[in-house]
Amino acid sequence: MKQLIAYLLDHAIIDFSGDLTLAMVRDFLREDDSPEGRKLLGKLVEDRGVDDMVVTLADCLQDYLRTGITDDVVREQIRLYSES
Repeated sequence: MKQLIAYLLDHAIIDFSGDLTLAMVRDFLREDDSPEGRKLLGKLVEDRGVDDMVVTLADCLQDYLRTGITDDVVREQIRLYSES
């Protein structure tokens, strides 16, 4: 059973539904004046959209399937993406 669970966790794929757009992110961050929010928005504008962020975030969150994907984990991964 352990090997089956390990296999399933190693081969799970994280995907996001909902067709996130740059306009939606701008709307979500409209009242967020934090440096973190501004940096992310700048990175997304530079990347000309959210596609790279969504793919990168899904890939990075794979590592947290075993320990848990929390708000803090997602926040840290978005911060790392915006700094890349």
